[in-house]
Amino acid sequence: MPLHSITPVSQTALLGLWQLTEPLPALWELLPAQQHYLAYYPDGRDETRARQWLAGRVLAHQLLQEVNDAPAMLRNDPNGRPYFPELPGLGVSLSHSGEWVAALLDPRGAVGTDIELIRAKAQKLASRFLSETERADAGDDAAKYSLYWSAKETLYKLHSRRGLVFKEQLLLDPFGLREAGVLTGHLLLEKSRSQHQIFYQRLPQDYVLTYALGEIVNL
Repeated sequence: MPLHSITPVSQTALLGLWQLTEPLPALWELLPAQQHYLAYYPDGRDETRARQWLAGRVLAHQLLQEVNDAPAMLRNDPNGRPYFPELPGLGVSLSHSGEWVAALLDPRGAVGTDIELIRAKAQKLASRFLSETERADAGDDAAKYSLYWSAKETLYKLHSRRGLVFKEQLLLDPFGLREAGVLTGHLLLEKSRSQHQIFYQRLPQDYVLTYALGEIVNL
């Protein structure tokens, strides 16, 4: 089952989901400009990671067809953020975990998305990325730990700024876990603070998805 859904999440932004079942050759056949992507293909990765990499680019191009018919090739900037050089104003974010791949595009600018499999690892590593308040809120709920991690990854991708300390500079307000909802996130920089809405939903087979658009409330 390749393309799962393409969903408008604002007047301009599109969120795409891909449920990954295809082998590598089938994904290559779906990707435009194969010679371009061969130059960036992650040789040496295991097959699952390579399939995720390809599916992310296939999905990004399918979303691109919905918002802009100009030919463009996906690249990554020095911070690892994907972008289309031919379309500098178009925000792009990709994520993958297990059998799910997500892509978010917005012609109005920067976006962030992340997808995570709910697993015990997030809780084991919580002291590295959660504040004491956030850990208390998560309690013993593995899904909340994974959602906290995913939301902070989304906020990090939205700003594409290296060196941020997740447990001190990327903070989330306590929340009640539902099948879908909105979290309030805070980015604390040296000379500024901003507040963001981070949307989330739970996917089949114990995955969580988060995404954020470029709207910022400066505090």
